[in-house]
Amino acid sequence: MTDLLKRLQAHAAIQLQPSRPQVYGRITRMIGLTLEAVGIKAAVGECCFIERPEGGQIEAEVVGFSGDRLYLMPLYPIDGLHSGTRVIAGHQAGAVPVGMNLLGRILNGVGKPIDGFGPLQPEAEVSLAGEIINPLQRAPIQQTLDVGVRAINSLLTVGRGQRMGLFAGSGVGKSVLLGMMTRFTEAEVIVVGLIGERGREVKEFIDHSLGAEGLKRSVVVASPADDSPLMRLRASQLATRIAEYFRDQGKNVLLLMDSLTRYAQAQREIALAVGEPPATKGYPPSVFAKIPKLVERAGNGKSGGGSITAFYTVLTEGDDQQDPVADAARAILDGHVVLSRQLAEQGHYPAIDIEASISRAMPQIVAPEHLATALRFKRQLSRYRQNEDLINVGAYLKGSDPDTDFIMHALPAVRGFLCQGMHEKTPLMESLQHLVNVLMPAVVPESEQGKA
Repeated sequence: MTDLLKRLQAHAAIQLQPSRPQVYGRITRMIGLTLEAVGIKAAVGECCFIERPEGGQIEAEVVGFSGDRLYLMPLYPIDGLHSGTRVIAGHQAGAVPVGMNLLGRILNGVGKPIDGFGPLQPEAEVSLAGEIINPLQRAPIQQTLDVGVRAINSLLTVGRGQRMGLFAGSGVGKSVLLGMMTRFTEAEVIVVGLIGERGREVKEFIDHSLGAEGLKRSVVVASPADDSPLMRLRASQLATRIAEYFRDQGKNVLLLMDSLTRYAQAQREIALAVGEPPATKGYPPSVFAKIPKLVERAGNGKSGGGSITAFYTVLTEGDDQQDPVADAARAILDGHVVLSRQLAEQGHYPAIDIEASISRAMPQIVAPEHLATALRFKRQLSRYRQNEDLINVGAYLKGSDPDTDFIMHALPAVRGFLCQGMHEKTPLMESLQHLVNVLMPAVVPESEQGKA
């Protein structure tokens, strides 16, 4: 009797609580992908739900306002909407599923699985906006990260917590290089963001470049080119947030985002749609404010914690290294790897242009002997490239430059060192030893070479 009375009292208390009326707005205008709504109040970044005439709802995010009008950007296609469609004020962006159970799964931009293996079983859920770390509390970059690629390990050594750019035009092998690093790296967890790529390339990257071995310890967030710009923006933030969670658990994470340019283009579409004026080559100022906010979330955590080593691909349209997005990314990142179309056309893979690439953290994380060897190799290769035209036409005189003479003699070994098969793994120490072997004739006295 007592239990029944308690249940009745609890039920009565619920019934007596004042109910909040459901407030509806309506769509008044549509320009491109942007919707204007009136009659509701919501803050920028909050979600709203648009009722479809045939049933169901479309989620949209508030991206701006003017007076009492809200500008909404939908996450999904909006075919069939008409003037006067009802809009319901919603809430902040949904929670992000996280946990080790996500390894091996493929998600869309809002964290829903698209691999056909059933619902997720996350260990926890966190907000999409991660905690901002005081830069003075971040652990310094002190340890190397083995990525399994010979040219990068030895000449462009990457440190744990470093953020690198992978600058390339279309069709020069950037996806294959990302897949190699995913399979060969010593990082504990890999998070891959495929942003704005063709749908065919998403599946090819997962099946061929990443492979079953790489997928086992990876979380893939895919938002292909036909997704809305807001979905592509969310996918970039989601991949970064998942990487942040694993870093906070003390893991060494490798974050690969392909590409940062598509992220910038998605923000450009949204900014132009709400009336922001273009500035540099059609990019509004908000684009160049968004890029550092995303990139700065990667890196080392607090001392004693984990790390996020990030590679962001940057598409250089027409192989133009002065593209505004490429220029902004180069300024904010800790180094860049440039892929050369000329090398790719010669069948030289990975097509890394060693002269144009640099790792800014390398001097602090490698031994002085390693750094000196890498600089010597770069110097000799650069001198050879300067004289290459003279060599090809037979106008170069042997003995004019010792560095050029050496590279001419060791050219097959140099090319063999810089080229690497997509299924060939070379650990860090083996990469350095291979580099020393290539340069050995340059450091052995001539008298000793004759004896050998």
